[in-house]
Amino acid sequence: MASLSDIPGRVLLVGAGKMGGAMLQGWISLGLEPARIAVVDPGPPPEVAAMLEARGVALNPLNGGVPAVMLLAVKPQVAPDVLARVAPLAGPDTLVVSVMAGRTLAFLEGHFAPGTAVVRSIPNTPAAIGRGVTVAVPNASVSPEQMRIADALLKATGGCEWVEREDLIDVATAVSGSGPAYVFLLAEALAEAGTKAGLPADMADRLARATVAGAGELIVRSGIDPAQLRRNVTSPNGTTAAALAVLMDETKGFGPLLTEAVAAAARRSRELAG
Repeated sequence: MASLSDIPGRVLLVGAGKMGGAMLQGWISLGLEPARIAVVDPGPPPEVAAMLEARGVALNPLNGGVPAVMLLAVKPQVAPDVLARVAPLAGPDTLVVSVMAGRTLAFLEGHFAPGTAVVRSIPNTPAAIGRGVTVAVPNASVSPEQMRIADALLKATGGCEWVEREDLIDVATAVSGSGPAYVFLLAEALAEAGTKAGLPADMADRLARATVAGAGELIVRSGIDPAQLRRNVTSPNGTTAAALAVLMDETKGFGPLLTEAVAAAARRSRELAG
């Protein structure tokens, strides 16, 4: 398993917005020397710009040599223009890592020299607090050592899972990439249901937020299978059982609905990438 100190050169971060900024802070907190990082961004958020200056990270350097790693964290719609400017900075041994949604390996490879090592990945928004998860896929040119380096960089904001087939990135996008929105909707709907049942709206909101956050943390800390945690809290013929009878309906319950939602998200991911 590689560490950030194993990277044999400079890391060039292209795009220092919310995701790029979160990754940058994660790298520095894990020991990557700021002097070994450079950022290309015409207008980073003020807080990121201040952090770059305070840490001594080069912003839009005129030179600095060929980077060992180029990490692409710009919005996918501006990718063609940005890559046209930064691709010439890469060398034959540069590892290119993308966290752009919807931009395929073929798209990325088309902007760099043949044989360039490229990793496509999809992180999610909890990366902003170091609790994200990223799913990644390498192209055929990525060496085992480069894969370990990419893994170390991507884990700076949470966990990282690897797949061998690029089409699984679309499924991962639907599960983990879009997944936080499903959880936010759960908190929103739970609060609304509590309000409709008679609770003051502000109390229902606090209860829903605390319940969703606490249950998620329990999954993490306990290491117990979620299905078992559900069974543990469900007394026969009790209040939770009454609610779960509705939510676990085989035709219109939470499971079938979420399966349909994930399929729709994966389908749209394929459409956007196509």
